[in-house]
Amino acid sequence: MSNNRKFVNVSAGVPGPKGKELIELRSQFVPNGVGNNTPVFVEKANGSIVEDVDGNKFLDFAGAIGTLNVGHTPSNVVQAIKNQSERLIHSCFHVGMYKPYIDLAKKLTEITPGDFPKKTILLNSGAEAVENAVKIARKYTGRSGIISFTRGFHGRTLLGMSLTSKVKPYKYKMGPFAPATYKAKFPYLSNRPIELSEDEYINFCISQFKDFLLTDVSPEEVAAVIMEPVQGEGGFIVPPKKFVKEIYTICKSHGILFIADEIQTGFGRTGELFASTYFEIEPDLITMSKSIAAGVPISAVTGRSEIMDAASPGELGGTYGGSPLGCVAALEVIEKIQNEKLWIRARTIGEKIKSFFNELKNDISVITDIRGLGAMVGVEFTNPSSGQPAKEFVAALTKKCCENGVIVLSAGVHSNVLRFLTPLVITDEELNEGLDIIKQSISQVASQLVTEVK
Repeated sequence: MSNNRKFVNVSAGVPGPKGKELIELRSQFVPNGVGNNTPVFVEKANGSIVEDVDGNKFLDFAGAIGTLNVGHTPSNVVQAIKNQSERLIHSCFHVGMYKPYIDLAKKLTEITPGDFPKKTILLNSGAEAVENAVKIARKYTGRSGIISFTRGFHGRTLLGMSLTSKVKPYKYKMGPFAPATYKAKFPYLSNRPIELSEDEYINFCISQFKDFLLTDVSPEEVAAVIMEPVQGEGGFIVPPKKFVKEIYTICKSHGILFIADEIQTGFGRTGELFASTYFEIEPDLITMSKSIAAGVPISAVTGRSEIMDAASPGELGGTYGGSPLGCVAALEVIEKIQNEKLWIRARTIGEKIKSFFNELKNDISVITDIRGLGAMVGVEFTNPSSGQPAKEFVAALTKKCCENGVIVLSAGVHSNVLRFLTPLVITDEELNEGLDIIKQSISQVASQLVTEVK
């Protein structure tokens, strides 16, 4: 690894001596089912820089799987947490209410798409937000059916897994799953049949969904459709706007609620405050988490008031839902995003990443698709000789990137997509250094693996 990097320094080795000791303890006391994407033990972090227990410094291109749009430890969030912790850490909103909960609920009703009365419930995690959105939809409609999509991801709870499409590592031998859940086909433009034009393929996907409501479940039985506006774990798949709008319209015509799972796409990531705005839809319910509070556990469901009020007192909530610390952190995050217009910065970051890989694609034939919305960018790798997903290449690449000082993760059903979720506060200089390290890592992996590369 080059020693003239400005931001990255991995001279202690990855993992270093202290990291190796902690990995041994981790193996002894933490179950195997808790996966780890890297061998990094983080000591501290700020902005886009992560420092491990051995003093290694990394550029963070994963953002805790899209949790850190405003970066690590932003000063305004840290100060708000400190101030709040001195006054009140927990009273349980069901027992003793507190103003930050109301302030955040009000703020989320104001910034989410849709110019209509809305209400918000605050929870702990993305999966919990999905669970509650489904409960609310079923209560309001009196129907039980929930439609999700192939390659979708909605959490690791029982219902979340039932709505999720990828079997390994999320669902294998975990069944039986929740009833009345159905999976419709989701468009995948880069994998469409070669004989179909893009427009023909989109129309085919819409037709498939209409047929689905005839062959798999009647629309009169469906409470809601839940969709990630851009699929995350599925491989950063951006659906055609025409498809999303048509599904939304079909839902409206049948009294089916549309739930936008914006857990990974929200808070500026996709070049809009929420991706639903790009797709020109106003969801009945929106689930939010991840980057809502810069890493403090909190989530939310915001929806039309009449829908949110369908549940009776006591049917929604939880002991820690909408904690005071999470609420004040979220309010500061939203203020920072709005003041700095970070959704606009996301567009610039995304264009830089896509431009970089489009140029690299001319020389590296294993790169077969570059896609994304805003700063949610995926680069797909396929073995050019066999046409098969280059899973081993991407696994080796993420490992090599980490060894060289860049934390970046994979995604996709075949785990052959390199996904970018950099903090939106990353500087151009940091971004360029990280991309240069990834380019170097690709060359190193290509020379080690038996993969055709120009």
